[in-house]
Amino acid sequence: MRILFTGGGTGGHFYPIVAVVEELRRALLTEQRGDAEFYYISDTPYDAEKLAELGLSYTEIRTGKLRRYFSLKNISDFIRTGFAVLKAFIAVLRMYPSVVFSKGAYASFPVVAAARILGIPVMLHESDSKPGRVNRWTARFARRIAVSYPDAFVFFDKERTAVTGNPIRSRIMQPVRAGAHEFFGLDPTVPTLVVLGGSQGAEHINDTIVDALSFLLERYQVIHQVGKGNYEGAAARVSVLLEGNEYKGRYKLFAYFDDNQMVRAAGAATLVISRAGSAIFEIAQWGLPSIIIPIPESVSHDQLSNAFTYARSGAAVVIEDENLTPSILLSEIERLIADAPLRERMSSIAKSQARPDAARIIARELITLATTH
Repeated sequence: MRILFTGGGTGGHFYPIVAVVEELRRALLTEQRGDAEFYYISDTPYDAEKLAELGLSYTEIRTGKLRRYFSLKNISDFIRTGFAVLKAFIAVLRMYPSVVFSKGAYASFPVVAAARILGIPVMLHESDSKPGRVNRWTARFARRIAVSYPDAFVFFDKERTAVTGNPIRSRIMQPVRAGAHEFFGLDPTVPTLVVLGGSQGAEHINDTIVDALSFLLERYQVIHQVGKGNYEGAAARVSVLLEGNEYKGRYKLFAYFDDNQMVRAAGAATLVISRAGSAIFEIAQWGLPSIIIPIPESVSHDQLSNAFTYARSGAAVVIEDENLTPSILLSEIERLIADAPLRERMSSIAKSQARPDAARIIARELITLATTH
């Protein structure tokens, strides 16, 4: 059995694929179906070490994109996409997988187009409540479509679409609460804020947290993941800001969390502050109250819709990026921390929104498609 994965070069695409591959390996081992071969095509490997660990053979194909505004680059990128489809056709023909699993984004389009030409079944997964352009284009080619949010269901053919949730890696599925505060050198009696910037970090959130840090640390502890590209600048600024501050030990700065750090940060958290990407599903799985700050709609079409879709359940509150200031963030944090019954309700609702079987359901359907091809 050969299965080909494709998607964009972000953690929001890469890590759900990792979760599905993990479930596929478990299922195939349990059913004694023999060895399977896994392939991955994208415009970046994102995490080459993880690909090697999972045994995914990587092929890089760069493509163009269609901008929503007039640009001469649309012409050159159209030609670039044509060449990418040709490269993908040759690559997919050589692999000749039993099924293709696509997370969307422009990087996936040449692969899905090649699979369509070759008659290979395709399964799409849409992480956002408002589907991306590529998934809406390529949905007509897909045998199966999985969506994370019920709101996205209406954009696709209901006969081929199911609400599965977003796949989460098994290693970060459950928070580790025992010893979590001690792991970070924190006090279990002081409320702890966990700030998730995602794989790329969130510069506006980072700056706002740092601007408010002196006030925050008087009352709270902060575990702050700023993103690899933002770490040195944040560390230098915080070093100056907290020099001589009696509470500076309450602040823990990270470029990025590994799995071990992630589950312990979740275990220590009283409240999570995050962007509105795939982290929402992890926060729901952890059963934690949260403040969601989506990327502006002018930058990302999906996060604002994701944030409000999730917040309507009562599991989170939303601060729009354009309204984000230290005073507004502090006010919202203080309101939630002071109201324990509200946080308990938010936690309960968050847990009810979780779909822990997403990776298993998708893996099962991929096996079905692969064996019937």
